[in-house]
Amino acid sequence: MSKIVAPLLAGTTYARLLHLLVGWIFAGVVLMIYPGTYDKGLGEILTKSAAVDVVLLALVSLVPAARRAEGVQARLLLVPEREEDIGAEPSRSWADRRRTAGWLIGRVVLGSAVGFALAFGLPAVYQLLTGAGGWWALPFAPLLLLGCGWLVVGAGRLQLAMAVALLGPSPAERLAEAELRAERLLERNRLARELHDSIGHALTVTVVQAGAAREVGDPAFAARALEVIEETGRRAMEDLERTLVLLREAPADAGGGAAEQPGLGQLPALFDTVRAAGSPVDARIEAAEGALPRVLSRESYRIVQEGVTNALKYAPGERVEVRIVLRDGQLEMRCANRLPGEGSSARAHGNSGVRRGGKGLRGIQERAALLGGRAMAGPCEEGGGQWVLDVSLPLHLGS
Repeated sequence: MSKIVAPLLAGTTYARLLHLLVGWIFAGVVLMIYPGTYDKGLGEILTKSAAVDVVLLALVSLVPAARRAEGVQARLLLVPEREEDIGAEPSRSWADRRRTAGWLIGRVVLGSAVGFALAFGLPAVYQLLTGAGGWWALPFAPLLLLGCGWLVVGAGRLQLAMAVALLGPSPAERLAEAELRAERLLERNRLARELHDSIGHALTVTVVQAGAAREVGDPAFAARALEVIEETGRRAMEDLERTLVLLREAPADAGGGAAEQPGLGQLPALFDTVRAAGSPVDARIEAAEGALPRVLSRESYRIVQEGVTNALKYAPGERVEVRIVLRDGQLEMRCANRLPGEGSSARAHGNSGVRRGGKGLRGIQERAALLGGRAMAGPCEEGGGQWVLDVSLPLHLGS
């Protein structure tokens, strides 16, 4: 019983009824103005009125803002489960205008049908309740009233379905929205990698420097270590600030220097922090930053940053060799360090130098794959045993 009565008492039903009656009122106004209701047959009146309705509604649908107005009104009065099911954007194509015209005409037709039905049904309920049809007709009054109520409920649901079909996003708009969501997800994944690489590098340098300063016990060395920790922490904060700016979807220039993306030009400063942490760096860069696309320069910096961070983490104190060469349309990067021996500081601290496939290496492989390149990492017998990160990226996608 509650399933029958509950929809009749819901506020949504009466909001939708108001939306339906607006269409009926529009049709009634047109009917009164032209062709009027005097000295004409009923068929001629309805035919001419319907023709004027269609022409007027078709003209209104040509106005781009009409679609937005109808969408906003439908969201407020038809109460969809999800607002995005009903668009609130102006018409952008002739297909949008045709769908808007279909919506306007269908809305007026359905609203007029419900309005006329209630105009005849409710007075009939009143007559039955007052005994105009005799005492035997009195039980039919609740049934007729229930029928009028469910007519409104059903018409409101039909109106909502029409709004979703005709005012909702087109297949092309849904595809564009899906692509936008995918782009946002990729961007968030990229930002997560940015944070992992930047903060991970900063923490690695900080831990190595702090541990070395404690073991050495030299005040001058400790002071230098604190300077490196301070500088590394400052850069990590800048990276974090830049990432937060992007997450807030702020304009590119809103963050000033914090919104600038790192590139190959910042590698010397990166190598300085690695040297200050106690690992010598032998770097040879034969690729000008200006000759690379911005995205390639940025991703190359992050790849090299992750490579030297891994060297600091698993082989502290060992020499790191970095080679970046632009050859035959490919940007080739190689980061290698000798595997720690029995007497190395890494062994002393219980670090075997064996690198398990963590997020850093997976992030490098993902970056390379997205840019159409490849990345390989692993131990190599060359040079008495080395860990080598070898990455090759095309200068242009498709090359």
